[in-house]
Amino acid sequence: MEAIEERRRQRELEKQRLLEALSQYRGVWVFIEQRGESIHPVSLELLGAGRKLADKLGIELSGVLIGDQVRPLAETAIAYGADQVYLIDQPIFREYRSETFMKAFVHVAEKYKPEICLFGSTINGKDLASAVATDLKAGLTADTTVLDVNVEERLLEASRPAFGGNIMATILCKTARPQMATVRPRVMRALDPDYSRTGKIIEERVEIEENQIKTKIIEIVKEVQEKANLEEADIIVAGGKGLGDAKGFQLVHQLAEVLGASVGASRDAVEAGWISHAHQVGQTGVTVTPKIYIAIGISGAVQHTVGMQNSGTIIAINKDPNAPIFNFATLGIVGDAFEVVPKLIEEIKANLYKEVQHV
Repeated sequence: MEAIEERRRQRELEKQRLLEALSQYRGVWVFIEQRGESIHPVSLELLGAGRKLADKLGIELSGVLIGDQVRPLAETAIAYGADQVYLIDQPIFREYRSETFMKAFVHVAEKYKPEICLFGSTINGKDLASAVATDLKAGLTADTTVLDVNVEERLLEASRPAFGGNIMATILCKTARPQMATVRPRVMRALDPDYSRTGKIIEERVEIEENQIKTKIIEIVKEVQEKANLEEADIIVAGGKGLGDAKGFQLVHQLAEVLGASVGASRDAVEAGWISHAHQVGQTGVTVTPKIYIAIGISGAVQHTVGMQNSGTIIAINKDPNAPIFNFATLGIVGDAFEVVPKLIEEIKANLYKEVQHV
């Protein structure tokens, strides 16, 4: 009995030490990624999400800005919700490199001990987050689509699709800090900027020389490739396996043409070869937030809906009244797409003709 009681006391002591160690960490941080001379949109979205988390926890929201001659972007981050920005502004950080940016981020993280760190799920964001998490021995949830926080236990609740998109998994990091997550672009909403906001800019310097860096940037070549550009579309018409075949999928193109919309697709339609992967919406495609999203013959599996559920108005057309897509739809039409869509096209064309005649 004495041995059991001693083990219990040891466990309680270890738990207390852990809680004391974790209590030293405070603050929500967002890595401010740059695109040219501006902030990458996903970082602005994360400032909006981070603002909500910080307010719930009653702590500050900070941006971490690393680069060369990027101080003006710190003011932008404050306008989009940051209370303060940790600024590391040195020539060695002109271009992104894993080693230099990791050293810079870890430097400020070890000094100021953030509770939560958020990164965009971009090429650079995912690369940096994994490097930082490894160095800090922190937990990292990748490709998150939903963020929340348990205020009582101060735990970040980072949710993401799992098992091929069939379920949503919420991941917690109970024993390490900071709690880290990469977040998919276009799933969070940026706040409206308030350029009257004031905040602190805390300048930090990292002692690192070029000859200490293993990688050198010789040249940056921008690849030019055809893209569907769904992420910026105001209207998207998307089709799924309910359209039967490539010929049936042409209904999507026809409706998109009269609406001046972009064409999207479910994973099933892409894997069937009806359209290229650049048009795929969902967990393994792109995340979109158009003003109008029209889903034709798409059942509404989690794998797809995580990529479009934040659209302004969602219109679903499906002959199955129990299709999950109707749970997300603003307007649902139960019917055969091959009957419904041609009538829609006909009506749209007629209205357009009337408008032209009126002008």
